[in-house]
Amino acid sequence: MSKRSYKDAVEHLNSLQSNAAALEAARASGSSRLSEFAIPEMLEYLGRIGYTPKELNALNVIHITGTKGKGSTSAFTDSILRHALPNATIGLYTSPHLVAVRERIRINGTPISEEQFATYFFEIWDRLLANDVRQSPNTSLLPGYFRFVTLLAFHVFLSLKVDATVLEVGVGGTYDSTNIVPNPIVTGITALGIDHVAVLGRTLEDIAWQKGGIFKEGVPAMTVNQPPEGLRVLEERAKELKASSFTVIPLETGLDNVELGLAGAHQIQNASLAIALAQSFLGSAIPTEGGLSETFKTALRKTKWPGRCQTVQDPNRQNVTWYLDGAHTVDSLKCCIQWFASPPVGLGQGEPKSKSLRILVFNCTNGRSGSSFLETIQSGITTQFKLHKLNDDADAFFDHVIFCTNVTYADGQFKGDLTTVAIAEDELAQLKTQRELASDWSSLHPNFPTSRIHVLPSIEHAVKEIEKHQSSKFVKVLVAGSLHLVGGMIEASGLSEAAL
Repeated sequence: MSKRSYKDAVEHLNSLQSNAAALEAARASGSSRLSEFAIPEMLEYLGRIGYTPKELNALNVIHITGTKGKGSTSAFTDSILRHALPNATIGLYTSPHLVAVRERIRINGTPISEEQFATYFFEIWDRLLANDVRQSPNTSLLPGYFRFVTLLAFHVFLSLKVDATVLEVGVGGTYDSTNIVPNPIVTGITALGIDHVAVLGRTLEDIAWQKGGIFKEGVPAMTVNQPPEGLRVLEERAKELKASSFTVIPLETGLDNVELGLAGAHQIQNASLAIALAQSFLGSAIPTEGGLSETFKTALRKTKWPGRCQTVQDPNRQNVTWYLDGAHTVDSLKCCIQWFASPPVGLGQGEPKSKSLRILVFNCTNGRSGSSFLETIQSGITTQFKLHKLNDDADAFFDHVIFCTNVTYADGQFKGDLTTVAIAEDELAQLKTQRELASDWSSLHPNFPTSRIHVLPSIEHAVKEIEKHQSSKFVKVLVAGSLHLVGGMIEASGLSEAAL
C-alpha cells in the first residue's frame, strides 16, 4: 500500500462531518439521544482503538470549559506549564482550528507535523475499521469529526508520553467527547454566557449545569466570577460530583504591570484562572510576598493565540492592517468592540479620520442571531465613543461593511482543512445569511450608504473588495463573528506566516 498522506487524512476526516440535513434533524429531535449515548459511545470508541479510560489519567489533564475565554485560558495555561517545566512535554488540545486541523493538537506549543498527523490518524482509523464489533446497533462504525479528532489527540499524547495535557472542551462539558478522563489533575470553567442553545439549553442555569459536568470526585474545581444564577449551579455541581474543592478565582493583582500576550481587558480574567490552574497543577500557592513569579509573568507575556483580538500588519498590502477576532457570542463581541473601538487600535491616537478607512468583514454561523450581534457592535461603538469623549457619528465608524460566507475561494472551493458540509448548499448559493445581515445593518444604520454594504459569496471575494480600497489611507480591517471566517481570511489573504 502506498503511504497515506496528510491530504488523505484530511479527506477521510472530512467524510465524518455531519451535513446540514443531519444537523437540522438532530436539532429538531432535541439533545436527548446526544445526552444518553454521548459518553458511552465515546468510551466504546476509545476501547476499540485499544485504550481504557484509566490509561487517560497518565496524561495529567487540566480540563477547561466555559462559554468565552476557554481557548485563551488554555493557551495561557499551556504557556505557563511550558515555561515552568522547560524539560517536560506538554500537550495542548483545542478547537476549532484556524487554517490546518493539526493546529488542534500541539506538543510544546507547536502543532504536530503533517506527517505525524497522517501516521497517527490512520493508526486509529484502521483500528476502528478492524475492531468493528459494537455494543449498540445504533452506534456508527466511525465517530463523528470532533469525536475522531479527540480520540486522535488522546492517541498522540499517550504515544508521545506527555507529562501534562491542557484539554479544552469542545461544547458544554457533561456530554462532551473530552469528558472521559476519570481523574484530571484540576478542572476550570471560564466565563459563562448563552451559546449553543440547541444543545446546552436556553438559560444560564442550564448551561452552567452542562459546563459543571467536567468536575470530578476528589479533583479541585475552579471558576471565575459568574452571574449569581450560574455560580449557584456550578457550586451545586461541584458538591454533587464531589470535587475536592470549589474556588472562585479573583482577578490576579500581580497582572497590573504585565502586558499579556493576548490583547483585550477581558484577558485578565482568563489569565487569572490560568495562573490558578497552573499553580494547582504544579502544587504551588500564590506567593504571599513578592507577587507573581517572573516565570509566570514571562509565560503570560509570551502567550500567543491567533485569531483572538489579534493585530496583523499585512506583509504584502501596503497600509493594510488586519484585526482578527473570532468572537461569536454577544458577550465575546462586546469584548471585541471594546478592544477594536479604542486607541491605539481601531481609533488611532491623534489620527484624523480622513487618514484612515475602516472595514468590517462579518459572518455568523450555526443558527446564531445575526441581528443581535450587529446590535452589539453598534452599541459597543457608541459606548466606546462616549468613553473616549468623541463627538463623531458612531454610525459612520465603519466606511465599508462586508458580509461574506466562510467559503475560502472565489471558485466556491474550501481549503481542505476548512471544508464544511454543515451549511445547506442552497443557503450558500442564495447567500441567505449574508443578505439578512446586510438588511439588519441597513435597519440599524439607515443613513449608511447601501453602496458600501457588500454581500459576497466567498472570503477571497472579500479580500479583493478590500484591495480596491488600498490607497494612501491606512486601511483597518476588522474580521469577526466566526473563527471559521478568521481562519479562512488568514488563508485567502496570505497571512499564515505573519498571523500563525
